[in-house]
Amino acid sequence: MSQWQPCKRRLFIKRLRKLGFDGPYSGTRHQFMVFENHRLSVPSNSEYSVPQLKMIINEVESIIDRPLSADEWNNLA
Repeated sequence: MSQWQPCKRRLFIKRLRKLGFDGPYSGTRHQFMVFENHRLSVPSNSEYSVPQLKMIINEVESIIDRPLSADEWNNLA
């Protein structure tokens, strides 16, 4: 079982696309990605720390309505 690791923004977006998200699109303050009728703000950091990544993944899980394990997330690349 792998652990959560820091993630570069470009890789994060690539993984979200594999989950079915579209984008990123330009917003007023942040870019965002779309899944069906849900929006997910994508912070502009060049790399996301583990706590920040977990916070965003929790939001992704509620949008896609299923849990994501660290193994599944790391294998999306």
